[in-house]
Amino acid sequence: MTQPQPEKIWTILELLRWTTDHFAKQGIETARLDAECLLAHALGVDRLRLYVEFDKPLAPAERAGFRELVRQRADLRIPVSQLVGRREFWSLSLTVTKDVLTPRPETETLVEAALELAPERDAELRILDVGTGSGAVALALASDRPKALVTATDVSPAALAVARANAERLELSGRLRFVEGSLFEPLADERFDLVVSNPPYLSNEAGVVHARELAHEPPLALFAEEQGLALLRALAQGVGERLLPGGAAAFEVSPEQADRMAGWCREAGLLDVTQRRDLARRVRVVSGRRS
Repeated sequence: MTQPQPEKIWTILELLRWTTDHFAKQGIETARLDAECLLAHALGVDRLRLYVEFDKPLAPAERAGFRELVRQRADLRIPVSQLVGRREFWSLSLTVTKDVLTPRPETETLVEAALELAPERDAELRILDVGTGSGAVALALASDRPKALVTATDVSPAALAVARANAERLELSGRLRFVEGSLFEPLADERFDLVVSNPPYLSNEAGVVHARELAHEPPLALFAEEQGLALLRALAQGVGERLLPGGAAAFEVSPEQADRMAGWCREAGLLDVTQRRDLARRVRVVSGRRS
């Protein structure tokens, strides 16, 4: 009589290896990172703990919870940030929901550019973040410029609710103001030392190509008319009158839009218009300064 085979014992390291391979076969670019984040979340530990206890065997109940997370990531393409409810950006832990765009690593390039445009850490700046979403960029700037007052706008009330909650949890809400409205419209005649924006700049065609990956994020935060250029052009044309003398602006773009955005900024009277590359060496930010 054949004896039943004992159930395989899965350790943390074995699960990470299997899941990484599974994600990679599904075309997920950040396979290892996603596997680590989901397993750490399922076990209620940080990612470092996974490697401290890499040979720890996991109970069936622990694997069951993790298995469901893996299924949703691989089969439904739900972003890891939504599965775990948070995302790290600029060393800040942000709450993320289906109502906001998941902060991308390349958007940290926008923060870097903005901080270089306003290099004095203790300057009493007035900063505007147009289209704040989760509040990622506004909160990053507020955390690095402790005397700045930051205004953050968005057309989505749901997104602003997420941003406010993030500001309160990070104890930065005292220096942030959240305003509902499109672009510069809700700001009357206010002017600022620094204006930043990561607006929707994908074309509708990009949504068709990447439908599975983008389906769980708000279209309003991703897509714009005119091949993704409509809001970028409006920002460039309107930013000059929103800047104080000597003030600066920085905008996130897709690489193929950078030259056109730089031209619009020059036409609007901005000086020292530059393009900045992200860690992947792709042009990601266009910036300039009012005379």
